[in-house]
Parts: sequence; C-alpha cells; structure tokens
Amino acid sequence: MLRRVASRVSLRSRERKLRQFLDLFEPGPETTIVDVGVTDAPFGAGSTDNFFEALYPWPERITGVGHTGLDRFAAAFPSVRAVRADGRDLPFADGEFDIGFSNAVVEHVAGGREGQRRFVHELCRVARRVYVTTPNRWFPLEVHTLRPFVHWLPPGPRARLVPFDDVLDPLGPREFASLFPYSVRVLNNGMTLVAVGPR
Repeated sequence: MLRRVASRVSLRSRERKLRQFLDLFEPGPETTIVDVGVTDAPFGAGSTDNFFEALYPWPERITGVGHTGLDRFAAAFPSVRAVRADGRDLPFADGEFDIGFSNAVVEHVAGGREGQRRFVHELCRVARRVYVTTPNRWFPLEVHTLRPFVHWLPPGPRARLVPFDDVLDPLGPREFASLFPYSVRVLNNGMTLVAVGPR
C-alpha cells in the first residue's frame, strides 16, 4: 500500500518536473537533450523510471545515458539513443547537446562530494544548459526510504537504521549549487531541489 502511494506521488512529482522543464527551456523538435541517469527499465506498471523518455514530446532527440546494460531501456524506447557510460566520464564532445537533464541521480553518485562534482561538471561540459534535480535534504521525508528524518543523521547511523543498497548522499540547496562550475538558480520545490543553469 505504502509503495503504491509512493509511486503515485512520484509520478505526480515527475509530471510537474516535466512541465517545469518545458516551461523553463521551451524546447522544440530540433532541441538535443542528454538524459544522464536512465535505468534499464520501461516506464509504467508502478515504475516512474525513465519518465522523461516516456512523456517528452520528441524522444528521438534524446540520448539516454545509464551506467548499466540498457537492453530493456532500448526495447522500451526505440527512438531514444541509448549509451552506456559513467556519468562522471561522458563520451561526448563539449557542448554536444542543447540541454543536459538529470533527475534524482546526483545523490547516488559514488565518491562523495568530489564524485558528485565530477558528475555535474561532465553534464555541464557536454550540454550548453542543464536541468538537474535531487531530493531536498531538508525536506522531512526522504523519498527513497519513505522514512521521516532518518536522512538527517550522519551516514553511519543512517545506514544502520535504513539499509539502502545504493549510495545515498542527500544535498541541501547550498551544497547542490556548489557542485556546478558556474552560477545556477536552485529552485526549491519542497521535497525536490532543481538546479537550472547557467544562471
């Protein structure tokens, strides 16, 4: 029951992000986008993974990057170019894309703040403008674990209370903004922070 509610909340949140993205950037059918952090899964049946590819009006202009195999992703989104790569070392030229998009990925990047910084810098290198989201560390409910306040604890005690199979290093607004190589606007949407840049 709790997971179903979380899935519905997640879908509404992601639909709002897409609307915000479209309003802020006003992309068209020629706009090239790199989405760094796709997963090897389709969209739907309770999963909101890869919502951008499923809902964006011009999926053929998207390059989806994931760090695992992407066979199911490629089958679900045949018009999207799928690339397997580490987000901290992207195989693209400087400014190759009009927009870089990354939804709720940076908090999972290994290597602490330096790993997160490398990830963000790479996205900013390959895209002329960026839209990056992360859960807001200061929102009382942590969206991955669905537990209140636990994510405010230091990493050791937090890991003991809520075992999590992935890296989970949440960010506040100042920490988030500090990852970028240029000034960004950080929008606080409650449970989500959105960085839009360059400012």
